[in-house]
This record gives sequence, C-alpha cells and structure tokens, in this order.
Amino acid sequence: MGKTVAAKLIESHLTDGRMQLGEEIGLRIDQTLTQDATGTMVMLEFEAMGVDRVKTELSAQYVDHNLLQTDYKNADDHLFLRSACARFGVWYSRPGNGVSHPVHMERFGIPGKTLLGSDSHTPAGGALGMLAMGAGGLEVALAMAGEPIYIKMPKVMGVRLTGSLPDWVSAKDVILEMLRRHGVDGGYGKIVEYFGPGLQSLSAMDRHVIANMGTELGATTTVFPSDDTVRAFLSRQGRKDAWTPLEADADAEYDETDEIDLSSLEPLIALPSSPGNVVPVAEVAGREIYQSYIGSSANPGMRDFAVPAMMVDGRQVHDRVSLDINPTSRQVVENLAAMGLLEKLYHCGARIHQAGCNGCIGMGQAPATGKISLRTVPRNFPGRSGTKEDQVYLCSPETAAASALTGVITDPRTLDMPYPRFQEPETIRINTDMLVAPPPDGEKPPLEKGPNIKPLPPFDPLDETVSGPVLLKMGDDISTDEIMPAGAQILPFRSNIPEISKFVFSRVDETFYQRAMARQQEGFFLVGGNNYGQGSSREHAAIAPRYLGLKIVIAKSFARIHWQNLANFGMLPVTFVDPADYGGIDQGDELRIEKLPTALQEGNRITVKNASKETDFEVAHTLSRRQVEMILDGSLINVVRKKKGAKPS
Repeated sequence: MGKTVAAKLIESHLTDGRMQLGEEIGLRIDQTLTQDATGTMVMLEFEAMGVDRVKTELSAQYVDHNLLQTDYKNADDHLFLRSACARFGVWYSRPGNGVSHPVHMERFGIPGKTLLGSDSHTPAGGALGMLAMGAGGLEVALAMAGEPIYIKMPKVMGVRLTGSLPDWVSAKDVILEMLRRHGVDGGYGKIVEYFGPGLQSLSAMDRHVIANMGTELGATTTVFPSDDTVRAFLSRQGRKDAWTPLEADADAEYDETDEIDLSSLEPLIALPSSPGNVVPVAEVAGREIYQSYIGSSANPGMRDFAVPAMMVDGRQVHDRVSLDINPTSRQVVENLAAMGLLEKLYHCGARIHQAGCNGCIGMGQAPATGKISLRTVPRNFPGRSGTKEDQVYLCSPETAAASALTGVITDPRTLDMPYPRFQEPETIRINTDMLVAPPPDGEKPPLEKGPNIKPLPPFDPLDETVSGPVLLKMGDDISTDEIMPAGAQILPFRSNIPEISKFVFSRVDETFYQRAMARQQEGFFLVGGNNYGQGSSREHAAIAPRYLGLKIVIAKSFARIHWQNLANFGMLPVTFVDPADYGGIDQGDELRIEKLPTALQEGNRITVKNASKETDFEVAHTLSRRQVEMILDGSLINVVRKKKGAKPS
C-alpha cells in the first residue's frame, strides 16, 4: 500500500511509538514558532529548564498579537522577547512585521519539515507540505530544548479536490464548505490531507487559508503536497533552493475520504457564534452590517487584499460601514503600495491598520454592540472580537468587500461588475529587514524583564483524595476564549498569572474569580459538555484556572490541545463513561474521588462520588503512562525538573 503525505512526514520524524491508530507517538521537531501572546510564557519556561540555546534547526518568535501599547506592559514584554531571542538563539520578528503564519511560510517554511507552534493556527504551514501543529507553550519550549512532541497517532482523512473555483468563490469558501459538512469537531483525531486534480487551481496562499482554518475542524493538522505550486511560491519568495517534492503515492489509501468539486461551490458564510454555523451567503443576504474586516492569518495572501482593492476601485464604502483592512505582513503592504492597490483601498474609505493580528484577537477594531461584523478571520467565538454582545460572521474577502459597498450582506455574484482577476507578479518586493537573526552561539546577553513579568506559580503534586464543588457547569463547544479571554484589557497580563487569573471565565460568569479564590487552597471541579476547550492553544486557559485551584475537569469530550494543556499543568481531564451522567450533576454539587493516584496507575476508570446527590458515577481517562506521571507530579515542569535534579525557581 502506498503512503500518504502525512504518513511520510510522520515516518521520517518518528522517535517513539508505532504508527498505530490511537497509540502515543513521539515526533522530532525541526522548527518552532512562537508569538507574543504565548511566547512570553514559552521563554520563561525555556529559561526555567536551564537550556542555554535552542536545539532545533530553526526557531522564530513573532510579535503580532499584543501590538497596542496603551501602557508599559506590552512594550516591556517586546523588549523581553527580543532579549530572550538573542539569549537563546531564536529569530525575532519585530512588532509590525506581520502575522506569524504567513511570514513564517514566506521566510522559513520548508517542505518535508516539522513545525510546532504555540498558536493553534500553526497548521497553516501544511500549505507547503510541512507537518505543522499547534501545541501548548510548554510543549513548544520542550521542542526548543530538543525534546519530541507526543501526540496520539491520528487518522488521515483524504479530501479529493476536483474542478476549479468559479468566479466570486475563493479558498475561504472551500474551508467553510468543510466546516458545513463536518462541524467544529469533525476533524478531531485526524490529519486532513488534500489531494486531487483540483489542487492545480489553488495557489500556495489559497492552501494556507484552508490549512489555517482546518484548526476550526478540530483537526490535529492539515497537509498539502509539495508540488510545482509550492516550488513556484518559494521561488517567488527568493527561496527556490528550499523546495523539495513531497506527494502521496498513487496507490495511497486514507482512513476515510471526502470529495469536493470546487466548481460546484458558492459563496458561504459562518453565522454567529461558531465557525461551523455555515450557510450560503444568499440565504442571509440583505442583513444590515456595520463593519467589514479583511485580513488576518486566515486570509493573508496578496490576492486577498488585491481583489477587494479592485472591487472598490472608483467606489465608496457605505457610510454606515467601517471597512477595516488588516494587513498580514509589511511585505504585503509594500507590494500593494507598489502596485497602486493600497491607494484604491484607502481612497474608498477603508481604514488601514498595522500588520498584525489586531482585531482577530480582540486587540482593537471591536465592533458595535449587537451589530453585524463581517470578518475574514478564522473564529467568531462569543466576545472574541472585544465586544461582549458581538455578531461576527466569517466570510471570504469577496463577500466582505461586496457587503462593505452595499451596507448589507451581499452575495458578490450579484454585483454589477466583472470578477476582478488578480495575477501575482513573478517578481515581488521582499522585505527581510524586520527579521533579526540570533547572534552567534556563545553570546549570552542578559534578559530584560519588566515589572509585569512574574515567575510561574508552583504546581503541587496531586492529592490522595480530591474533593470540592462543581464551581461551574457548562455546555458544548466551550472555547479557550471563554475560559481565558483575550483582548486589549487582558492580554498584557499574559506574563503575570496572578493578574490574568482575575479574568478566567469572566465572560461566562462574572463571579467566578471570587468564588474560585475562596476555594483556591481546597480545590474545585469543572464540568463541561462536548468539545470542551476548542479553539486557541493558549495555555493560560489551563495555567490560570490551575492557579485558582482547579483540580479536575469532567467533560463529555475535549479538544486536543486544551486536553494536553490540562495534563501538562497537573489537572486531570476525564470524560463521562455514561454521557447521561452529565445531566445528574448540578453546579455547586460536592464531588469526591478517593485514592486517585492509585486509580490512575491501575487503570483508566475512576469512580466519582457526588455527596450532594448521594450517587456515584464513573469517568475515564485516555492518558498515557507519561501523562499520568505528569498528573501525579503536579505538572510536566515538575517532571522535567525532577529529571534534571533542579529545584523550583
């Protein structure tokens, strides 16, 4: 039997385990990617390990999330990251250079390599034929130290593409179609691999759009082949020597398959407040909008700005609408300017923002209360935009631009204009000046730590008996944005766990912090539904609840990265053996588990006593022996320290 691209990538990097479905495997990591919302913690963790310099082939740190400098916190942390990059041998992408994923793809991505990033959209690198995965910051820090990443061997879901996209339909509609079919957890435990003749019509950056938002399927990652399209992309970026071919064998077999005829697609849109709530644009056309936002890591290519620029040429945006242009890199801005396209956007009334994540993560560009905001971003979880009562719809740049002109949600096919075709020039402006290379090995400049950077809190080993109340009971698809919100008010505290903990679940229950602090020493439980912890890889959604006293999370199912982050920091993630038991628990019930360490070591079933209801129910875990050790010791950090003979800092 032939091999898939995913199988070839895994096989060439396998360090531990067997490629058997569901078995834990270790993978060697060639490159790492960190961004400032998570990277500050990564650098603190790397420092705590006592490693002098990264062991990867290349590691890069991007400053793209926390660009608003409303006081000293973000500015101080930028200086800390710059100093940490120089100290540990990491490339540093300066503030304003652009969003990590497209910049890394342009400057550092190499087909056939592995990439681990402390950002859940790192799978965008799969557009080049890389095995690129998101993970918690601690796992990225370990990869920087030369340790493998451990995952469960996933299924490989093959998606055969045929045909070519019709006018007014673009790559965003392809991934929205996947979300319409499979939902936000349809990719759980899977690598999604695209193949087939339809690939020929998709550029490398089109593939980036699809791979980036594959994360919203809950997939482990997304991969594409490294073909002539990838070779042309790297050549245009001045890196043709980085190309190597990597394609699935002709007789490759997939664990499951799907097929999309690209020519049959129509403009699609995801309604609030889930990327999986997808309908045709025509179905909701006519709804009044107040904002249209183009950019982010989910639509980062030059064509994603060029096509809207040509659409608005000679026209004005509706006077009620704010058209926000969120450039993804300084290089894209320079090329748009050189081609006269930036002027067209500016003249139509658009607002041009600095290159970075910005409104996608709630750092500015917040929409009006309850008003519709069309966005090309990857997520529309409740409140993520920075407005608590937001109404964010996800769509293509074509739909966003058409609607900005009319003032209502508009199917771009109904516009009285020809489809503007954009062909990226073979020669483009390349800007590498904002990337700072690490100094030669041996130089150890000091770390610059501002007053907002605090050490990690201690993580005590697991108690023999764990008891406490269910402090919060939640439903399905709770995201890490709801567990640990982001935004301009909160993200500046990412390097200060005691302060950022004050915002845990603040959008779900404003009393949570006070109630948690009252139980901080004794501990408490959380109960969730399906797909608990979907979304961002931010480990603050684990560390901050742990600081407040969280011991155990019981859910119907977990999103992969958050499940791993809970275990990394000594919290036990377990699922109901009988999902019906979820209905027998109320918020405030007192739960108790006795002889927990013994139960973890002897099997995967654990009995939980509900003292309030005088009932028992069973939960199960799927932790490996390695992860059980982490839980028993209190955290992966404690395990590493114990092996190195180091004391807590």
